[in-house]
Parts: sequence; C-alpha cells; structure tokens
Amino acid sequence: MEFDQTIKELLEAVGGKENIANYEHCATRLRIILKDDKKLDKEKAEKVSESKGYFFNTGQHQFIFGTGRVNRVYQEFSQKVGAEGKDANFKDDVYQNLSTTQKIIRTFADILVPLIPALVTTGLLMGVRSLLVELGMEMDENWFAIFEMLTDTAFAFLPVLIAFSATRKFGGTPILGITVGLMMVAPQIPNAWAVAEGTEKALTIFGLEIVGYQGSIFPAILAGWMISKLEHWFRKFVPEMMDLVVTPFLTITITLAVILFALGPILQTTESFVMDSIVKLVEAPLGIGYIIFGGIQQLVVITGLHHSMGVVELGVLSSTGENVFQPLATASMTGQFGAAIATATLFKNKVKRTNAISAAMPTLFGITEPLLFGVNIRAIRVFISGVIGGAVGGFMIYLFSLAAPSLGVTFIPGLLLYTGNLGAMGQYCIVMIVSFVVGFGVVQLQRKAISTEINAA
Repeated sequence: MEFDQTIKELLEAVGGKENIANYEHCATRLRIILKDDKKLDKEKAEKVSESKGYFFNTGQHQFIFGTGRVNRVYQEFSQKVGAEGKDANFKDDVYQNLSTTQKIIRTFADILVPLIPALVTTGLLMGVRSLLVELGMEMDENWFAIFEMLTDTAFAFLPVLIAFSATRKFGGTPILGITVGLMMVAPQIPNAWAVAEGTEKALTIFGLEIVGYQGSIFPAILAGWMISKLEHWFRKFVPEMMDLVVTPFLTITITLAVILFALGPILQTTESFVMDSIVKLVEAPLGIGYIIFGGIQQLVVITGLHHSMGVVELGVLSSTGENVFQPLATASMTGQFGAAIATATLFKNKVKRTNAISAAMPTLFGITEPLLFGVNIRAIRVFISGVIGGAVGGFMIYLFSLAAPSLGVTFIPGLLLYTGNLGAMGQYCIVMIVSFVVGFGVVQLQRKAISTEINAA
C-alpha cells in the first residue's frame, strides 16, 4: 500500500486504532476524533510522514495531506482502521466537542455552504452579462429579461433557498421550508427593495408595516428552525390519520405568523443594523477598515470564525449588489501565500522545502488551511509578514474601490467574477501581485532570523 508507513506513524501518534472514536476527511485534511485525547503524542503527530502539518481544533485532530492525496490516505486509513473506528454520525460527534459559539458558527456554515454553487453561478452570469455589454452587445427587452432572470432570481428568492437548507439542517421537512420561504417573498407582499426605494408602500396590519423578505437571511434561518421544531412537536399528539393535513397546516401557519408579525421584523431590523455597521467599519476613513480586514482575515480562518462571514457577504450583496469582502479575503490569502513561498526558499532541508511549497499551492484555489497550519503559524514572523502583505492589498482595494458581484470563490478562481469588467479584473490582479510581493518581501527582510527559527525546529 502507498501510505503504509504514514498510517503506521499516524496510528502510533493517536494512541492506536482502539482509541479512534470517529474519522472523516475534508478537501485537505484527515480529521480524527479520539476517545481519549490525552493518549495523543503531539511530537509524533507533528512528524507523521507525508503530512504537511498537524493541529487540534473543535475536538478534532487534523492532519494536513493536501488536495487529492488526502483522499488516498483516507482510503488506506479506513481499510486499516475498519468499522470499529468509523461512525456514520461524524458531524454529531463533532458538535459534541464544540463550544456554544462554535456550534452556532458551524450551524450557519452547514446552512449556507450548500447554497454557494447557486450563488457563485449567479455571480458568474452577472459577469457574463456585463462583459457582453462592455463588448458592445445591445440587448432588447426580451434578452434583457432573460439575463435578469438568470442573474437576479437566486438573490430575489434567497429566503426560499435558506429556509429550505435550514429546515433540512434542523431535521424538518424541506418542502415545508420551501413553502414558507416562497410566502416570505410572495408577490402579494410589497417588495422590500421597492419599499426602500419609495416605489411601493408597505402593508399595514395590526399597526405593523409588512414588507417582503427579499435578501433576508436570519428570518429565513429562524423559519427553518421553527418548522422543524413545530413539526416534531405536533407529531407527538396529532393522530396519525390527521397528521398529513393538520401538522403541515399548523406548522406553516404558526411559523409564518411569527415571521410576519413578531420575531421576523425584529430580526430584519437587527440584520440591517448589523450589515450596515460592518460595512461602515470596513469603509472607515482612509481605508483603515480595509487595511485591518485585509490583514487579519486569515487569522479569522485560523479560529474557524470565517464560516460566519458567509452571512455577512450575503447580506451585503443583497443590499448593495457588491461584495467587498471577496477581494479583501483574496488579499489576505495572497499576503500569506507570498510569505509562505518566501519561507520555503529558506528551508535548508529539501523535503521540508518541498512540503512547504506543496502546502502553499492549494491557496491558489482559496484553500489556506494547509499553508496556515503547515507553514505560516509555525513561525510568528512569517504569519505577521503575511498579515502585512494582506493589509497593503486591503489598502489597494480601498484605493481602487474594488468589489465583486458575487461570493464563494477567491484568489485565482475569483478572476471569473470580474469577467464583466476588465478594468476591475486588472485591479484584482494588481492587488494579488502587490499582496504577494509585500508578504514575500517582508519575509526576505527578516530572512536571517526566520531561517534560524525554521531550520532549528
């Protein structure tokens, strides 16, 4: 077998296969939950052959192998460990090890991540439309209507997608989530964007102003949660012969009443305040917000809090049509990438140098965990060099007033979001180049100290 030695060393590090409670893998890492964390030998874990790094987070011992390779390691690992260390409910085991804050963040991620392909596609279609217009294509009202359908539908019906995903996440019947989501943006209720522009008036019922929930996120998540809880509760006492009619009727009616007349308006107002506050923070005078976010965004990734940024990006996109966080995240990644590549050139050991470069490569496609945990955070000077690179890139974004029309892809794939504006694409490339050069250069300015530190490890 290809990874016999790797599996042997890995099992020795975690205290044997009998100490494994569960295991799974993601795009780059083999993730293991142990029965007794005290049996782990950290020194051995950090020296597992083929692994680009080890770290412990949210109750999981994570070994970085990189894209592609992790799949092959996982297959051999599962053959070796067998069913005794494998539980189908890996996510349930993970949640048991999370703090309350981490559980909330992970829940948001589980709800929003499945929506990214649809939203990315919408953003790319926006880029195609803008590119065609820039190239001189004239659209009559029929073609414009078709493109408007392609580019606007996902965001106009965002509560439907979120309510569906949230209902499924919380264990309810997804079709009920879709139904409530559609009611939240039904044409009979004045469009929220039209009301904000002054072209429509809100409905007034019980003294409350009622508008649609176009672009809203938290009310749709609440709807999904309520549907699942109410549905399970009603089924405890509703007779089986009446369940098919009574349970959905009561679930939908009560959920919609709460959303329209009670918690929904409060959440909608709170959501608008939070989104506006974050945007104002980023748009602080002299680009200070851009500099800070561009510098520390990858620190947010290390903590795992970056999963919650999807909520912010969706809210900003829905309200402004632009996403400044996409280029800022790319600047932060590129700064760290430059620092990692510079550090790789300082390794005297050829194997370590090759591993560092391999760990850095997935960053080109927006996957930074191998780089962060395998290279940069092992030497604080390296990580800070990357922060400086990202901060300078953030300031460039401020000068360019650069923003993306969608979300979900960063770094090289993020270029696709700018196909409709070649000038913005050029600026995006400049930001990446500047961030990389600064991150690389700051490491080189400290090459003696960093070389001593990393080669002594």
